[in-house]
Amino acid sequence: MNMRLSQRALRPDFQGEFTQMLLKGAILPGSVSFAGGLPNPAAFPARELAESARAVLLEPGAKALQYHDAQGFAPLRERIAERQTRKGIALAADEIIITNGSQQGLDVAAGVLLDENDPVLVEKPCYLAALQVFHGYGATVRGIAMDSEGAEPGAFAQALRQGRPKLFYTVPDFQNPTGLSYTEARRKTLAELARSSDLLVLEDNPYGDLCFSQAGGESGAARTSFQSLLGEGCLSLGSFSKIVSPGLRVGWLGCRNALLREALLGYKQRVDVQTGTFAQMVLEHYLRHNDLDAHIATIAALYRERAEWMLDAMERHFPEEVSWTRPEGGMFIWAELPQGLQSTRLAEEAAAAGVMIAAGDPFYEEERGVPGFRLNFTNSDADAIFRGIGILGGIIRRIIKERKP
Repeated sequence: MNMRLSQRALRPDFQGEFTQMLLKGAILPGSVSFAGGLPNPAAFPARELAESARAVLLEPGAKALQYHDAQGFAPLRERIAERQTRKGIALAADEIIITNGSQQGLDVAAGVLLDENDPVLVEKPCYLAALQVFHGYGATVRGIAMDSEGAEPGAFAQALRQGRPKLFYTVPDFQNPTGLSYTEARRKTLAELARSSDLLVLEDNPYGDLCFSQAGGESGAARTSFQSLLGEGCLSLGSFSKIVSPGLRVGWLGCRNALLREALLGYKQRVDVQTGTFAQMVLEHYLRHNDLDAHIATIAALYRERAEWMLDAMERHFPEEVSWTRPEGGMFIWAELPQGLQSTRLAEEAAAAGVMIAAGDPFYEEERGVPGFRLNFTNSDADAIFRGIGILGGIIRRIIKERKP
């Protein structure tokens, strides 16, 4: 049979192919993988979730296995709203839509907001699966260069003057792939520019709770959300994947605009009818009977230790020509080879030596052969980190030496 696929399905999917490769590489036996973005299984509250699953099946029973409200389990939405309020974000339970992970929220937002060729602004480099979604809806993607404080205001303002973009997609806390966080001043500057141009900000925040200062009981500096700055001018994405379990596939959309929220819910309902009732009720029971903040502090301590191991190994093994970020939370470090060297070559040679990294090209809309690459530190032990970074350092030194006259 000659299958006649849609033009959308036939579009090239550079980021999608790369994502599949990263996920396969992350579970390849015998390899050291810094390529994916997997949480550490040691951080999963398996025993507590088992107790919650048993309680949900014994108490509400059939209710947990039945269809439910398309917007999401109300008690879970209430708990999300309470957490957001404690963070200074005014978001009511009825302004939240539960999704199958924040990735579905991103897809639903794009499906509701974007027409073919609509301009979208993204960070440069950008979360690669966001580029994948925007391409799927035929958007015209424009990258905004970043510095150590966030997206550059000058480049942002210039992009606003060109073609009236519909939305700006940002990961402002411990960004994927760089690990950087926006400063308070930069958030306020960009929020004002967005407000003055009637631009919707799509704020994705899966890593914000993973602040290393939360480890050991220290109080982390509060970071102002774009949603608190812009209100209805911001659509937020949240997730429990990095702080409880990615396998539950529970995320959420926060939307304060009633008209947009109704459109988002209608679109999502057409796609999947609802997010699984059982997973939502298990998660809500877990949140009700356990201290999530204490659990997050444990994760932050685990990840801070691994980040310090990786940064120490990079100091030891990487040549001085290489630079890298020093994240204060999240899951990633971004490194830069000297200009003229390509991270794709490094990734290929490293893979041949049993070490997986994420070459930088798929995190960009247009640039190819970039020197930057992403390293994930959360899902490796000390031996893997020091061994893998040592191998990478040797390959980098050889590549640099070959280039020199």
